[in-house]
Amino acid sequence: MSIHTPVVVMKNITKTFPGTLANDQVDLTINRGEIHALLGENGAGKSTLMSVLTGLYRPDRGEIYISGQPVEFYSPKDAVNQGIGMVHQHFKLVKTFTVAENILLGLQSGKEIYDLQEFKEKIQGFCQKYGFTVDPDALVYQLSIGEQQRAEIVKALFWGAEILILDEPTAVLTPQEATELYKTLRLMAGQGKSIIVISHKLNEVMENTDTITVLRGGKAIGTVQTANTNEKELTRMMVGRYILFNSSKKKIEPGTKVLALHEVSCLGNRGQMALKNISLHIFNGEILGIAGVAGNGQSELAEVIAGLRPMEAGTKFINGIDHTKSSVRNLITAGVSYVPEDRLGTGLVPRLNAVDNFILKSYQTTPGYFINWAAAKEQTQAAVEKFQIKLARLSNSVNMLSGGNLQKLLLAREISADPRLIVAVYPMRGLDVGAMEVVRTLLMSQREAGKGVLLISEELEELFMLSDRIVVLHEGEVMGVVQPSDTTIEAVGMMMAGKRMLKDDGM
Repeated sequence: MSIHTPVVVMKNITKTFPGTLANDQVDLTINRGEIHALLGENGAGKSTLMSVLTGLYRPDRGEIYISGQPVEFYSPKDAVNQGIGMVHQHFKLVKTFTVAENILLGLQSGKEIYDLQEFKEKIQGFCQKYGFTVDPDALVYQLSIGEQQRAEIVKALFWGAEILILDEPTAVLTPQEATELYKTLRLMAGQGKSIIVISHKLNEVMENTDTITVLRGGKAIGTVQTANTNEKELTRMMVGRYILFNSSKKKIEPGTKVLALHEVSCLGNRGQMALKNISLHIFNGEILGIAGVAGNGQSELAEVIAGLRPMEAGTKFINGIDHTKSSVRNLITAGVSYVPEDRLGTGLVPRLNAVDNFILKSYQTTPGYFINWAAAKEQTQAAVEKFQIKLARLSNSVNMLSGGNLQKLLLAREISADPRLIVAVYPMRGLDVGAMEVVRTLLMSQREAGKGVLLISEELEELFMLSDRIVVLHEGEVMGVVQPSDTTIEAVGMMMAGKRMLKDDGM
């Protein structure tokens, strides 16, 4: 089959869940040799549609054609056999297995005995070919979220998928790495592979894709050629209105130090030194941004502050009080809120409902011996409305929510606690433009209310927009501390790659 002819055709795909119509008669055509973006708000039905295409869900109605032939998928294996691979937003890796073992699990060769060393060498050679760095011997649970995502990408590519679906593939990459990834995807498309990218980065989509399909409310709003549209029009298609976020920050005189770390060191999951003599502080009424490639100490820094990871050396002060050895509960009482990168696991309990998750940190402070469930439901419903969380029922398990709505529920709980310090790890990851507008406004309002915010983000534009100061980490060390107005994205990118610069006077 020649390039730019239909290779995937989905007709009238309809999929419902209890209380939710996820896909409503959706049509989608993917051509051979193109990079096709799938856009839409959180809960618009993008992940559901791709789960139908990869055999995770069976549609209630509709038809799927691969290379002109009708197909029915009863399991993901059926889709893999048709050359379809997907890197999911919530990774499908066995955490107690190594990277090599996870890749080995999906091979279709039928062999019963493998030379594991030879297999690992093939993986390393493949990673070098496509510009990835992944340790085949690393256990998945020891990897950062960013490293796990890279392992998923390598796994899908290693299996030789002809139709490759990537859900937020550059969420944990630097701008330079994202550019290199899209060069690889463009090379693959040029060889006749079909690439489907679910992304919320409109500038990235505009620069790197050929075709864009927009979903809203479970329906396909339209498919456009990238060259014939713009970010403003795509935003309107996604949310039904034009979005304009006011990025100007009100000038606030810094208050007292809400957080002070002095020469803090800690170990990572694999026993290596993840933080090395880190010193930093945050004032009340300030957003301190943390920049760095995933796996360079950002997650460990957040866990140290929240009390989830012990310190090997150094001191930690919250509002002038020594909390170096405080428990998580004491830090919560001291006013520390924590939004982890693993929203469905560390942040929320998947099988509990929205009300249970919302009161997880506050139920112990309820007067008396019993929980006032009527009040808890009322508080949760108020938060759902304020944070624009889309869910069918408060009583449903939260694992039925989309990634973005999980993130908004998590933020709702943490901000509603009226904290003094908010530690937010990738709070915008996986959010659509409308949800991003909500989260940015909330973080800025917390700053204006005199709260301190530690913001970890892989989006340098985001850090420049929201932060008062930016700390750049590389291999667990501070490479520099800069003010957004006094530096450039390129300079921060160089620090992320290991070039050390002088600290500002504020440190």
